[in-house]
Amino acid sequence: MFAIIEKGGVVMIVIIALSVVAAAIIIERYLFFRRIRSDETNVIANIRKALEQNHFYEAIAICENEPSPIASLMKVGIEHRFYSQAEIKEAIMGAANMEVPKLEKYISTLGTIAHIAPLLGLLGTVTGNIEAFGILGTGSAVGDPAMLASGISEALLTTAAGLIVSIPATVFYNHLVSRVNHIVLRMENSVNELVLMLKGKDNAF
Repeated sequence: MFAIIEKGGVVMIVIIALSVVAAAIIIERYLFFRRIRSDETNVIANIRKALEQNHFYEAIAICENEPSPIASLMKVGIEHRFYSQAEIKEAIMGAANMEVPKLEKYISTLGTIAHIAPLLGLLGTVTGNIEAFGILGTGSAVGDPAMLASGISEALLTTAAGLIVSIPATVFYNHLVSRVNHIVLRMENSVNELVLMLKGKDNAF
């Protein structure tokens, strides 16, 4: 391992550091989504049941006991139940603007790593090849082609390392972006249902 790092030089060290950062982001995001992932169907059903019985404080308590972004938005909607439909939606949108960045945290960094890792690998290969072919200028490799071949193979290590980091980072980046979009879509659908439910109970307020 240390021999590979030594052969790859500074660029290899940077690529390895990026791989560690990417792995940390992936693990942190999956733990985050696992933490906020609750049985949303049952939660929404319980909230709906409480609202149908005009137990608004019970519905708020259910929302507070759930770490889900959907529950947070529904709590805001219930707390603004005496306002107009437009005002309720505005309050919820304000809360959503606070929740979405939490969902997208660090994901853009992962995307950046996925893009620059192969470029760094290519940079390492180019600089390594420049150094390897520089041997020809000294005449050291004229009688020993193996020396030149060895230098080129070592230079290609950074390209391989960059691709090894980039490919899984790209896969996880796309998956996490898709997961965030799915959560946002569920949030929109649940909030719209909540607004219709609240304004349909104006006579109970």
